[in-house]
Amino acid sequence: MGIIAPMSSSRRSFLALTGICGAEALLHGSRAAWAGPPPSRIPAPKSAPASADAGMALLAASRLLADESLLRTALAAATKAGASYADARLVLMRRERVSVRDDHVSGIGRSEDYGVGLRVIADGGWGFAATAERSAKAVEGIARAAVAMARQSALLMPQPVTLAPAPVLQGGWVSPFQVDPFSIAPAEKAELLLAAARAALAVPGVAHVDASVACVREEKLVMTSEGSRVHQIYFRVIPGLTATAIDRRRGRFAGRDHEVAPMLAGWEHVTAADLVGSAPKIAEEALQKLHAAPVEPGKKHAILAPSNLWLTIHESIGHSTELDRALGYEANYAGTSFLTPDKAGKFKIGSDIVNLAADRTQPGGLATTAWDDEAVASQRWDLVKKGTFVGWQTTRDLAGAAGEQASRGCSYADSYASVPFQRMPNVSLQPGTEGYTTEDLISATDDGVLITGRGSWSIDQQRYNFQFSGQFFWEIKHGRLTRPLRDVAYQANTVEFWSSCDMLGGTDTYRLGGSMSDGKGEPSQSNAVSHGCPPARFVVNILNTGGDK
Repeated sequence: MGIIAPMSSSRRSFLALTGICGAEALLHGSRAAWAGPPPSRIPAPKSAPASADAGMALLAASRLLADESLLRTALAAATKAGASYADARLVLMRRERVSVRDDHVSGIGRSEDYGVGLRVIADGGWGFAATAERSAKAVEGIARAAVAMARQSALLMPQPVTLAPAPVLQGGWVSPFQVDPFSIAPAEKAELLLAAARAALAVPGVAHVDASVACVREEKLVMTSEGSRVHQIYFRVIPGLTATAIDRRRGRFAGRDHEVAPMLAGWEHVTAADLVGSAPKIAEEALQKLHAAPVEPGKKHAILAPSNLWLTIHESIGHSTELDRALGYEANYAGTSFLTPDKAGKFKIGSDIVNLAADRTQPGGLATTAWDDEAVASQRWDLVKKGTFVGWQTTRDLAGAAGEQASRGCSYADSYASVPFQRMPNVSLQPGTEGYTTEDLISATDDGVLITGRGSWSIDQQRYNFQFSGQFFWEIKHGRLTRPLRDVAYQANTVEFWSSCDMLGGTDTYRLGGSMSDGKGEPSQSNAVSHGCPPARFVVNILNTGGDK
């Protein structure tokens, strides 16, 4: 359905994940307060980024290689039991989170899960089973269980599963990184966070500071009964810092998040975020936000920074173009889509300058990969072209429903114990051709609001009517930023919103945002995904969420 918080079953809660830091960064496109890895600013790469220099050594030393024979055993047992197709995966997930509150460490958590998952087709139905026990007997058992499940599910299916053809592929890939985040000791991570908290608390008026860093190492070896074998390792990191200012006299408080985005990267991304150096500015902006003027509601222009717009892209475009959602497979849990299969290539969803691409190859993108969980090579394709909806997100079993001959490579499972299904790729708004800066968008706006950072959100079950807030807000009058605002949200529907887009920043203003936790499916799974965009201008209904003027 959307973004979820770690260690929570709620699909309407957030991680503090956004793009660039503050209005000052927006006003200086070549001088952003947070300088992420340069590849993160490339809006349309032509191929997947090269594997990390240390990648082959990591793959060669992998724990999974000792258990690779189990995958062959599982595939053979599934075929013997009657499967017409099978894919087996070894998945090792490591997670670590270090967090601090004010002057103390509030939590250090580490987890690891490892096992074998097997998905099969038998009699035209899907079956799945998994085990954490790594023995020939165990995997032979899950093969029989998966085939039995497939035969039962086939009895309920209106038509048999049909897979789009895919070439047999073999290879290995490691996401680009400079420093393995798991090579940094938790104590060193905690000291960095405590230093950042001290720097923010040194600003008078700031009462509390929370800081954290989360790291994920995902390793996956996939083999199919057709002969494909792909072995991949991914590193993902997300640093975060929130300063809270309190006005006790008025009984009011305001929180300000560092807007650094999560990234497919190593510890170097945390270093680049400069939590300690950025902390005083975050603290000062929390105070500005606390004492800001309430917004005047009404229909007006909103200029959305990449650190805000990424989430609107995710909810209104990313989820609505999932073909399984449009076909009703998510209806019980997270809704359907206002888009239907017959609308591809015909339905106008935005203005002519709106171009949105799905991309599993984007450097830094959290959903970037070399191959998906069906061993289909990653790719980039159009979802919206010149404002017209043109493409779906698909897997091998969904491609035919879209009238396509091949999968778009969107199959993913978040654990060995999870069944692979269609998950969102990186979905990004492409920059404008005029090369506009954020200053250009502001200068062209007579009455509006500049919105930066991720705030609260709400969207209906068809991904159509929505309301979003943000982190920080500036009033725009006669082409200039005048004063900070508070209690701001914007409301629209997906078609009105994207149809009103009349200005886009150029390539130099493009940034990635994203989430480490996008929930979908029953049982729920979590996918990491990025969304890139330039700043963009829209006409929306601005709301005052505080109830005062």
